[in-house]
Amino acid sequence: MPFAAAVSEKTNLNAAIQEVVQVVAGELGRTPDLTFVFVTHHHANHFPTLAATIRERLGGGLVLGCTGETIIGGEREYEDGPAIALWSGILPGADLLPFQLEFAQTPDGDMCCGLPDDLGTRAAETRAVLLLGEPFSSVPQSVLDLLADELPDVPIIGGMASGGNPGENRLFLNDREIDQGAIGVVIRGGPRVRTVVSQGCRPIGSPFVVTKAERNVVYELGGASPMQRLQELYHQLPPRDQKLVEGGVHIGIALNEYQETFHRGDFLILNVIGVDKKSGALKAGGLIRVGQTVQFQIRDGETADADLKRLLERHSSEHSRLPAASLLFSCNGRGTRMFSAPHHDAELIQQHLGPLPLAGIFAQGELGPVGGKNYIHGFTASVALFEEEST
Repeated sequence: MPFAAAVSEKTNLNAAIQEVVQVVAGELGRTPDLTFVFVTHHHANHFPTLAATIRERLGGGLVLGCTGETIIGGEREYEDGPAIALWSGILPGADLLPFQLEFAQTPDGDMCCGLPDDLGTRAAETRAVLLLGEPFSSVPQSVLDLLADELPDVPIIGGMASGGNPGENRLFLNDREIDQGAIGVVIRGGPRVRTVVSQGCRPIGSPFVVTKAERNVVYELGGASPMQRLQELYHQLPPRDQKLVEGGVHIGIALNEYQETFHRGDFLILNVIGVDKKSGALKAGGLIRVGQTVQFQIRDGETADADLKRLLERHSSEHSRLPAASLLFSCNGRGTRMFSAPHHDAELIQQHLGPLPLAGIFAQGELGPVGGKNYIHGFTASVALFEEEST
């Protein structure tokens, strides 16, 4: 098999590494080209040597990874206790370009440096960019903006490390431990990489045209303040939806403003991160411009479950071949915090597309494309699906 994955809950890290390496190496039968490692903070004392140890025992190859509040492996999501997951692949014909990014604030805004040179010269051959970031010291939007120019049609998939306070999260690149910034790999050639990004929201009420806004602050929807619009809508909702609004509302930007009607999946979902009680203005977790069509959204376990199922079923119907492996980046607000039973996202992927080697983390922000453009999300399940061979 060209891909393999394993997970260990052993409290002794050396024993855990031995367990996952033995499984992965045994299934692959050779040194992998690309390896991801995801580990909980229970093993923090061994972070400085973790990546080097794994790379040595696998015999080389490119190693990337990060810490996670919850580790995903197989069809399970390990929300309690120590865990380490290892995911490796053999990518024939692929050219792997690893990178480490540093970020700085300048008079012109947030900047990042460290991306490989001349990305655009072979954009047509680029399958995907896999990106991991430290949430308190990286600005993923600046990376997305740069890559939108260099690699406009290439999916960027990944997530932010989680589970630690500032200074505690870690990234791993080959034999190094990194405590800030971001790391990643550009995959040129080799197996194709598909994506599934489930935002898990459903629209409520009617769509509105943004009539007054500045960057991420919306002042008017159809000539009235957002809070006035939301209050009008609230009284029209059934009791169950009213409770969901009370727990937190989101706003969706229509991906195609020329549609006559909008349904679940037709929006880029943004968090509402603040309101001005005096003016009724709304502050969103992303840029919104005048003239865009938006609609209020709510999210719960039932809606998120239905959305992921729908997308996985659609993916299966559109592709005759099942994927060979998967990386999964789910929000740390999902899992048992959102669903009534554990292992929700991992189990659904295995049921619809598996069995397949799968690993990942609960992230503090997820990266993935929606409507052909890459975004940083919240409460989302972002899935990278690898084909077995180049087509």
